[in-house]
Parts: sequence; C-alpha cells; structure tokens
Amino acid sequence: MSQTITPAALTGHATGSEATAVEQTRAVAEVQAAITVARACPRDLERARAEMQRACAERALADRAFYSVQGRGQGPSVHLARELARIWGNIDYGVRELRRDDVEGVSEVQAYAWDQETNARTIRSFIVPHACTTRKGRQRLTDLGDIYLNNQNQVAKAVRECIFAVLPTWLVQEAQDLCHATLRGEVVADGLDKAVERSLAAFARLGVTAAMLEQRVGRPRTAWTADDVARLRTDYTTLTRDGVPIDEVFETTTVDATALTGRPNQATP
Repeated sequence: MSQTITPAALTGHATGSEATAVEQTRAVAEVQAAITVARACPRDLERARAEMQRACAERALADRAFYSVQGRGQGPSVHLARELARIWGNIDYGVRELRRDDVEGVSEVQAYAWDQETNARTIRSFIVPHACTTRKGRQRLTDLGDIYLNNQNQVAKAVRECIFAVLPTWLVQEAQDLCHATLRGEVVADGLDKAVERSLAAFARLGVTAAMLEQRVGRPRTAWTADDVARLRTDYTTLTRDGVPIDEVFETTTVDATALTGRPNQATP
C-alpha cells in the first residue's frame, strides 16, 4: 500500500520560504525512497541472527559492547547498538542539532532511530548545556569544536536508547549474552592467574593501582573470578578507547605505606 508523506507531516508545521519548501520536498523524497527500498529488500532474519552471532564472538566487538562509569550507570554501549543496527539493516539513526544559542550557552539536539521496514520510530529531544564538569567545577565551553564534541558525547546515550527501542528485544539480549560469553571465554583461555596479572599490568600503565582495581571489583585480586576480569576489560576500554577520565571510573584510593611495607612512613628529606 502506497503512503504519501507531506512536508507538514515531517516538520509539524506548514512550509515557509521557498528555500525551506525545496528542502522539505527533498527530505520527503528521500524518506519515500528509503521506505520503497526497505520494502523491496526486506531483511533476512536468519542471516541477521547468524551475522550477529559471528560479530559477538569477536573480541573486537565484545571489548566495546559494554560501558560502566560512575554516575552514568552501566550496560550495553552505543558501540553495540550501532553494530546491531548495521546488522539488522533498514534502520536510519543519528543526531540532529536543532538549535544552538551561544548567548545562553545551550544546544537543542534530537536523537532518533527509524526502522524503515516496520516504520517503528523513536525520537528524543533535549537541551545540552555548553559546559563540562571538571575537578575545578563546571566550566563553560566556547570553542566550536569542543561544543560539537560535547553535544555528540551527551547524546550518545540517547542514540543508543533510540536504537535499542526499535530493535527486537531478543536480538539485543542475545547479543549481550554472547558478548559476555566471549569476554569470559578469553579469560578462561588465557588462564585466570595470567589474565589477572595482565590486567594489573595494563591498568598500571594508565596509572590505575591494584588497590583501585580491588576496590572496583569489591574483593582482593586473589579472589577475582573470570567475570571480574571480564568486567575490568570493559573498564579498560572505557578509559582507552572512549576517553573517559580515570576518576570517573575508579575511586581514588590512598594506600597506607605501613600496609604495603610493614614500616611507618618516613619523612622525605
């Protein structure tokens, strides 16, 4: 059944200037073309499931499939959401900057995801302040590049939730389970003791101490399990690939020298 899409239906208001009308007409044509192509080339569910299983069995995806940041929560990452959207096919998603006010220091942005085959759509619009939180408090952003990156970072969670809202629940849950299994399997294959030592060495190069890791896991490293090491790999990815500061993932820990050496601290000459 054919469906006619009008500019007003897309924008929510009547057309304005001639330039605006041309742009709206172009947008309508693109939407109608996308729907036509999606219905002419429907997704193959078995192929999509098989490709998802192959992707989640690879450590390259499993390492980036989850996030865990203090104050932001934890769960499946935007990287997993984007990969599943690619595999599922016939999905359009992204971010639009609707308005930027440099005087007030805010941007109005919109995250969206649209299954062009089923016409399932979800949209989230919100205000993003041109500011970032540092150890010195909240600081306003004025550089255009910093504002753009800040907007993208703030809406990443919204994009992830929009994608997951239009994907089947079974696909998302199975992908998470497989990625968890891949991470655990890597640890088991390496040997738990060796995997623990490799984790300690990798984090040490970032300035994260063993005490900070033990506090993060909730028990001494001699009692860590394969699941614990797998979760720490998620933290490592959060620090190295996603660029999240260490103090947003780990609580800073002051270690008493007496506990480490058995001798009291001595004054530095």
